[in-house]
Order: sequence, then structure tokens, then C-alpha cells
Amino acid sequence: MAFMKSRLIAGALILSVTGLLAFRIVHNRPASRRMFGIQPTGTVYIIVDKSDYELQVYDDEGWYASYPVVFGSKSLSDKLMAGDRKTPEGTFKILSKKPHSKWHEMLLLDYPTKESWDKFIQRKAQGLIPKSASIGGGIALHGTWPNDNLVVDDYTNWTQGCVSMRNDDLDEICEYVQPGTKVIIRR
Repeated sequence: MAFMKSRLIAGALILSVTGLLAFRIVHNRPASRRMFGIQPTGTVYIIVDKSDYELQVYDDEGWYASYPVVFGSKSLSDKLMAGDRKTPEGTFKILSKKPHSKWHEMLLLDYPTKESWDKFIQRKAQGLIPKSASIGGGIALHGTWPNDNLVVDDYTNWTQGCVSMRNDDLDEICEYVQPGTKVIIRR
């Protein structure tokens, strides 16, 4: 009986420790701004820095704000082809801005651009991607599932190649970016 009781206690202890280890602390990655409550001035453009997991907004006065973001694949390398879940690098512009049923808001980018096509064709010629591969499309800046900011705060790359950010941060950006806004994505 004592043996059975000690096994039961040991099992409960192991389950408790395992349960505690499953919950890790995730720190909120706050956005930062030049001045709260003041809109950017003049021409606005965006730089997405994949290595820093950050979207930076610039205006005529320089740096305006930074927001945490996540991407598709854990590999932060450049998009090679459709389906690789990688976020493309290059200079793009916002084509449209609209609400999205799953990801709150969507700022569709003009991927693929001529630069994207040139890289794709060159990589195909070098044999880096299959001859049957396609370039892909539908790349956007968008939010997360409702109440799912945790994926951004704990650096969970989950998209199919898009840039994802917290919904509140996206709402803020949507106040001052318009179709035609330049977006540079780099590593």
C-alpha cells in the first residue's frame, strides 16, 4: 500500500512539473512611437526588418514608429516560390486596404514585382527551384486571429509568407497608410 501511495505521489509530482514547464512566460513586445497622439507628416513609408521582427514607419521627419511582427517560415530567407511560406524581400507598394474575415485587416502588396520575377527566373535558371515551380502571390501585411496577439509577442512565424502584426497596431497603421505606400522588406 505504501509503495502504491509513493508511486501515486511521484506521478502527481511529475505531472505538476510537466504542466508548469508547458506554460512559459511570454513578454509583451510593445510598439514604440516618436510621439503618442501625433500623426506622421508628409510621405510615409514602411521598412519591415525580418531579422529584428520589426515593422518601422518613417515619414518626412525620419523614424516615426516601430511595431513587432512575425512572418511565415522560421527561415527568414527570401521567398523562392509559391508554397515555401517565406516572406519575400524587396520594394513593394500597398495595392489595397480592406477588412479581412480571419486576420482583422489586410494591406495587400504588389508582390510579385518585376524585381521579384527577375530573382525567380534567375533562381530557376540556376536550378535552385524546380522548373515547374510558380512564383506565388497574395502577400500582405495583416493582423492575427481575434485575441491572438500571443503569436506576435512570442515570435511565432505562422503565415504563408505574409507579415503579421497585432490587430491594435495594424489599426493604428491603417489610419495613415494608403494604397501606394512604399513597403521595403529586408533581412
